[in-house]
Amino acid sequence: MTSQTDSCESPDGSCEVPVAEEGCRDLLAAVGVLPKVLLHDHLDGGVRPATLVDLAARAEQPLPTTDPDELGAWFRAAASSGSLERYLETFAYPVGVMQTADALHRVAREAVEDLADDGVVYAESRFAPEQHTARGLSMAQVVEAVLAGFDEGMRAAAARGRTIAVRALLVAMRQFDHWGRVAELAVTYRDRGVVGFDLAGPEAGFPADRDAAAFARARDAWLPVTVHAGEADGLESIAAALRMGARRLGHGLRIADDIDGDRLGPLAHWVRDRRIALEICPTSNVHTGGAGSIAEHPVTHLHRLGFAVTVNTDNRLQSGTSMSAEFASLVGQAGWTLADLRQVTVTAAHHAFVHEDARTALIDEIIVPGYRRAGGGRHQV
Repeated sequence: MTSQTDSCESPDGSCEVPVAEEGCRDLLAAVGVLPKVLLHDHLDGGVRPATLVDLAARAEQPLPTTDPDELGAWFRAAASSGSLERYLETFAYPVGVMQTADALHRVAREAVEDLADDGVVYAESRFAPEQHTARGLSMAQVVEAVLAGFDEGMRAAAARGRTIAVRALLVAMRQFDHWGRVAELAVTYRDRGVVGFDLAGPEAGFPADRDAAAFARARDAWLPVTVHAGEADGLESIAAALRMGARRLGHGLRIADDIDGDRLGPLAHWVRDRRIALEICPTSNVHTGGAGSIAEHPVTHLHRLGFAVTVNTDNRLQSGTSMSAEFASLVGQAGWTLADLRQVTVTAAHHAFVHEDARTALIDEIIVPGYRRAGGGRHQV
């Protein structure tokens, strides 16, 4: 339980959380150094404001402001309007500048470095190749530029003593007709850094089973699939994603619509019992109207009911967030403990789209020792 009598900032200063009875600042300090696993993070939603200003100037693209601090504040204000449509409109700016190999490489490299500095030890970064071809790049060239940026970012982080592995998820946009091409591209690059196929964009009107052949291509190649579902739309969107073979659900918070107290409906039972991972993005969900607050977000109830809950950032630029900030908000506003954070981190590692030996090494060699060190303090692990 937490007290509402005071507050303190999260480690990166991006949010305030109520002071916990056992000492908010001590707990937040622990959160900052914990190893983290991030499964749902959009590359075009994590551009540094200063980088966006620089790239926009080079591309002669107008921005709401050219002051990086003001630009970051503009994105946060637009994203927190409570409208998913308004939230998505902000992507025109970062996508607009990510149209050259150099720009894609830079954004990818900086994303890795930023995640590493936040204590992320494994991440899957997702992007839609079809959105970055306006200046003549092929979708394959887009993928190659991003993967090269990831590689450089991992080397740069390692040189600073930060260990991180970053892999790619290729996204097809629901409202367009390139699902099969993107799935084929994901299969082609599966041994070069791509670990899965994703579907994003407006759920309503564009069900996941609209192009079953794309999912069949991934399935026939034994390539894992995650699908954005249960964010803006309800249970049928989730059901369609599962019918297409989704091993994880992007967001998936609307599975709570099939739960009454502690009683689960048939779809909720299926998701929980078969350990379909939920890629929950608490701050983003609040910003887009999926939940009234972090305290009211269904993530805590889903976690307590035994769902395979993971915690994620979604779009760090738009939501002004980080993994440390997400953890801190859950601790301060929803009463989470380090034991909760450890569980969702291990769950995320178990559901990463890499091979079992890599997942086991991640858990045994990095996550468990990191939480054991944190447990040397007074916070339960």
